[in-house]
Amino acid sequence: MISEKWMQIANNNLSDVYLLYGTEAYFIEETLKRLKRQLNENGEVEVISFDLEEKNVDEVMYEADTFPFFTEKKLVIAKNAFFLKATEKGKEKVLHDTASLEQWLQSPSPTAVTVFIAPYEKLDERKKITKAMKQTANVIEATSLQAHDLKSWVLHELSTHGKTMSEETIDRFIEFGGTDLVHLQTELLKIATYVGEKEEIDTETVRKLLVRTLEQDVFTLGSAYLAGNKSEAIEIYHDLLKRKEDPLKLNALIATQVRLMVQVGHLKKKGYHAQQIANQLKVHPYRVKLLFDNPMLHNEQKLLQTLNNLATVDLQLKTLNINRDRILELFLMK
Repeated sequence: MISEKWMQIANNNLSDVYLLYGTEAYFIEETLKRLKRQLNENGEVEVISFDLEEKNVDEVMYEADTFPFFTEKKLVIAKNAFFLKATEKGKEKVLHDTASLEQWLQSPSPTAVTVFIAPYEKLDERKKITKAMKQTANVIEATSLQAHDLKSWVLHELSTHGKTMSEETIDRFIEFGGTDLVHLQTELLKIATYVGEKEEIDTETVRKLLVRTLEQDVFTLGSAYLAGNKSEAIEIYHDLLKRKEDPLKLNALIATQVRLMVQVGHLKKKGYHAQQIANQLKVHPYRVKLLFDNPMLHNEQKLLQTLNNLATVDLQLKTLNINRDRILELFLMK
């Protein structure tokens, strides 16, 4: 559990090498903050960063092995460790001597905390360097929270600001704000600051202040259209156009949502529960949770027809020499 890893850092039980991998940027950034904070307790920490898509890993090892000037340990951050994932030969920007890195990992510098960051969903477990990294480094997986854990995280963040939300308001907060923890953390701070001394944050305040993500707006638009609420769908669409969103992109996002509904409905019929479906489809559990009880899942024929219609709209947007904004609007009005 990542909380246990953070507890180790707080207790000054630091490893010489860390591997942070996964697509949840919040956990990566939060871990780096905690390492910096802990190292700062012994003086101003020296932080050196490398982008491994631009710099060779030899420079990382050399820097880690160089004694720090002001503190006992320095923090060396190696971002985008792409050699840990599957890559096409000849596509690499930088060729890394991973054999030397494997050897270095057996006896890393004791005067540095070296952090390798691999912001990818999967690593190539067949590679020797991946195996060596996992065997020697302190591995922290930065993956998306499950639906229940996401609510718990929101409650924890609220408590740090001395605020609370009802369960219904938390549901709306996540529904409107999406599942990107960095975005949600920023929005919580803004809303907590806005309400001042007031302890409880209500749904209306969330609706008024929360910056909605494009994906969530499209989700609401698609849901409104499928439910027959054309006026709501058109209103959201016009709002997105004011924000300079491209109709072609919006059409593709709606199609992605409908396609996901078809897949969720199919797996639900086969007896899969929500978490199993999320794992099977490799999507965030909360996205599946929002769809799982949608009555439209039972109308597969309508969903497939909608997908077919969206494909027609896509073709029209790419080929017809008319007002592109109007093409998708006409579809939403049908």
